[in-house]
Amino acid sequence: MWRLCKETEEKSRELRQIFTETLKEMISENDKILALEADLGGASGFLDIRQSHPAQFLDVGIAEANMIGVAAGLSMLGYIPYVHTFAPFASRRVEDQIFLSGAYAGNTMNIYASDPGVCAATNGGTHTSFEDLAFMRALPEALVFDPADDVQLRWLVRKLASHKGVHYIRTSRKSADRIYEEGSTFEIGKGNILKEGTSVLLIAMGEVLGDALKAARELAQDGISVEVVDMFTVKPLDTELIQRESRGKHLVVTFENHSVINGLGSAVSDVLSEAGAGIPLRKIGVNDQFGQVGSIPYLKEAYGLTKEHVKAVITGYFKN
Repeated sequence: MWRLCKETEEKSRELRQIFTETLKEMISENDKILALEADLGGASGFLDIRQSHPAQFLDVGIAEANMIGVAAGLSMLGYIPYVHTFAPFASRRVEDQIFLSGAYAGNTMNIYASDPGVCAATNGGTHTSFEDLAFMRALPEALVFDPADDVQLRWLVRKLASHKGVHYIRTSRKSADRIYEEGSTFEIGKGNILKEGTSVLLIAMGEVLGDALKAARELAQDGISVEVVDMFTVKPLDTELIQRESRGKHLVVTFENHSVINGLGSAVSDVLSEAGAGIPLRKIGVNDQFGQVGSIPYLKEAYGLTKEHVKAVITGYFKN
C-alpha cells in the first residue's frame, strides 16, 4: 500500500544513490544478482558495488551493445543482471541487442536507463532521449517503468529481481520531488490516484509528476477540479483505471518527460479511442524536437514541461 507524502517542497535523495544502495543490499543477499556497467560507474555510483562486491560487478567499457549481450549470456546461466547506462545508450543504441538477445531469446535483464529526457541537462542533445519509450513500449513482453521518486524506485529495483524478462527503468540520477512516504509499496501495471478530481483527469509520471500535483492543487484554488494519476508503469498500462476514471470528465491530459509521439500520451490515446470514450485529450510533452544543453529547470521551461504550462493548457480548454 502506498501513502502520499505530505505537501512539502521536500526533495528525495539522488536516485542514483538509491539505485546503487538497493542493488548493493540485494547483491549481499543473493550471489546471483550482478551489476553491469558501460564505463559510467562514477556517474551511476556503481563503482561502490565494484569496491564492496567485486565478484558481482562487471564493467564492459564503452560497449553498450556488448553489455546487453553479456547480460543475456549471464541470464542464460541463471544470473539476474542489472545494467546501467544513460537512457539514449540503453535504448536507441542497443535496441536490436535487447530485442534479439534479451526479449526474443527469453532472457532476463533489468535496465537502468538514467537521465531520460530533460534530465540529460548539460550533457546536451546527443545524450537526450525523448524517444526511448517509443522503442521500449513496442518491444514484445517488455515491462517499462518511469518511477517518480526514491521510495518508488527502491521498491521497483527490489521487486524486479523476482520477475523474468526485459525490464526498462527510465529515471534521473538526480534528486526528485518527494511523492511517497517511506515504506510505500506498489503494484506493477497499476496506476495510483494521487488526487481525486471531477473535471479533468491528469495522467503523469516520473520527472514531471511533482509538477502535475502542484498544478492540480493550484487549479483547485481557481475552481477547476483535477484528478492526478501516477502512471509509473508505462507497460503494461492500467487501461481499466484510464477507462474508469475518464468517465464523466471534461478533459484528459497526459504529461510526460518524453516526446508526445508514441509515449504515455499515445498509449492513453489508444485506450480512450478504442473504448469510444469521446473525451478530448491534450498531450503535454516534447513536440517533435531534439534535445539541447541546459539546466533541468531551463529545459523544462523550453519544452513546456512545467506546472505553469499544464495550468495554461487546462484553463485554456475551459475558456474556449
